[in-house]
Amino acid sequence: MSEQEIFAKPRVVTSLDECVFYHSMDIPGYGLAEGMWDLRQNVAKYLVVKDLKDKRALDVGTASGYLSFYMESQGAEVISFDLSPNHEADVVPFAGYDVDERISNMQSWLDQIRNGYWLAHQALNSQAKVVYGNIYDLPVEIGPVDIAVYGSILLHLRDPFLALQNGLRLARETVIISEPISNWINFLRYILPRRRYSNTCLFVPDARLGEPRTTWWYISPAAIRSFIAVLGFGRSKTTFHFQNSIETGKRMLYYTVVGHRTEPFA
Repeated sequence: MSEQEIFAKPRVVTSLDECVFYHSMDIPGYGLAEGMWDLRQNVAKYLVVKDLKDKRALDVGTASGYLSFYMESQGAEVISFDLSPNHEADVVPFAGYDVDERISNMQSWLDQIRNGYWLAHQALNSQAKVVYGNIYDLPVEIGPVDIAVYGSILLHLRDPFLALQNGLRLARETVIISEPISNWINFLRYILPRRRYSNTCLFVPDARLGEPRTTWWYISPAAIRSFIAVLGFGRSKTTFHFQNSIETGKRMLYYTVVGHRTEPFA
């Protein structure tokens, strides 16, 4: 497969009614498209890395593209990656529930998210390229990137380490990973910082409730730093910030881990 063959052809989407937005965005000609999260005030803290000019960046789990378009506005060449319509989302397979129906509903929602991306892409005159596929098998044809960004995606994946392994093999310099902090992670981060249990992933699905459907893990910052160290990013730093949740009307505490490659890029 050639480099050109992996990039998706743009969709023509002109109506907000066809779209769902994961992040709130100001879209020329359409105004404010309200999403589930609003990063606009604190996006610099979400990404941390300040100098994006002339960097080649991979936005893993782009959703409606807010981070991709922001990085592009800062001078980056951006490749947006997201789940292909031909692959199933990682829905938790609770016994006793119609998992196929849940997957179908998720696929329909994701298709509206893709529509939101393409509407914004056209309105912003974006040059970002899009790859759809399986996060556990990112195509090497994407080529090397300077920065790989994982924005609030790992908690939704059955195998977050494999998702990192596949993306970081393409990253020459930096990885940026942002995740929300649950009450348990607050406890582990602030109360037990010197104990081995701070380096923890908590399995979230509750069999009694059959929920949540698409959240698998709460991953501590220490665990993330251990993951990426194994993958060659031995120098890393964690920062904390608040982001606005539109769904709850509250500010949610997040962490961002920025890792720098310390082992040779193959």
